[in-house]
Amino acid sequence: MFRFDLLTTDRTSAARRGRVTTPHGVIETPVFMPVGTHAAMKAMTPTQVDETGAQIILSNTYHLHLKPGEGLVEKAGGLHRFMNWDKPILTDSGGFQVFSLPKKKITDTGVFFRHEVTGEEIFLGPAEAMTIQNALGADIIMAFDECIPFPATHDYAATSIRKTLRWAEECLKTHRRSDQALFGIVQGGIYEDLRRQCAEALTAMDFPGYAVGGVSVGEGLDLLKQVVEYTAPFLPENKPRYLMGVGLPEDILESVERGMDMFDCVIPTRYARSATLFTSRGKIRLTHRRYRRDFYPVDAACDCYCCSNFTRAYLHHLYNANEILSAILAAIHNVRFYQNMMSRTRQAIENNEFAAFKAEFLGQYGYTPAKG
Repeated sequence: MFRFDLLTTDRTSAARRGRVTTPHGVIETPVFMPVGTHAAMKAMTPTQVDETGAQIILSNTYHLHLKPGEGLVEKAGGLHRFMNWDKPILTDSGGFQVFSLPKKKITDTGVFFRHEVTGEEIFLGPAEAMTIQNALGADIIMAFDECIPFPATHDYAATSIRKTLRWAEECLKTHRRSDQALFGIVQGGIYEDLRRQCAEALTAMDFPGYAVGGVSVGEGLDLLKQVVEYTAPFLPENKPRYLMGVGLPEDILESVERGMDMFDCVIPTRYARSATLFTSRGKIRLTHRRYRRDFYPVDAACDCYCCSNFTRAYLHHLYNANEILSAILAAIHNVRFYQNMMSRTRQAIENNEFAAFKAEFLGQYGYTPAKG
């Protein structure tokens, strides 16, 4: 029911071209997964998301547990039916959100935190995370882990991964559905020895897939690249590799080059709501006055609904008028930009031209790696 096929590896790098088969469809990798936190993509209908070429979306265990509750979603027939999305879905464990809360109590068995509205004390641990995700019914679910903050000392990170590994074992024991693939999450901060230790221990547990967590938490691209570079080699070649929460184009391409397959981030829709749109020549901010009389599409190289029908001047007007349509059109464009980038990435790997593609893409995009 769940399978990963490694189709080819780029000759000039560790970039991989793969295929994930799930109960709700096939996912071609490398893939970017848009985020629908509350079982909804912000400012987009499921049909609009589908038309961008998105193959899989994410929803958030923590938020869905708080409202409407996994029991209601299960009663509705599961997350796919509840949100009318018939393609694959991934749910995270809620770990990142819980550990980001200002007032929480971390114990050896899980985390106590307060409901964001009622103030009620709630406990979330590995067994609870599995129960919630089993009820939600996503195709891919995540083990409950401790997301290590940046910066963190080696001692703190070492203690944390021991906890994450114990919780991973408990997740395996309490996971009840054979139609859901449970991924383990590699933690360890920026420390190479801890990343290797965690990766090797999780690999021994034989999860269907593996994620690299605890990145994109303020460490910067250089450290992110290092973490991926010394973690990926210790992950099985025959299992998908998911880099959690990484979403800028340059971050994704650098990580694809180092052997990662799956990516997610709220950036495309979040940036859309603040008038920042991605183009083949870099990001633009459409509230700037220079776009008031600009009658070109957002990106002449883009085939999305927004670029095919509207101009920068029109979107500039929509943002200034505070029209909801501005966020809708911009979200459609940004998500399509990412899907198109990933499609070209897959083609480049198939042709053994990834290095050339990456250099051309980032050069045109206007990204210059930091020196030092």
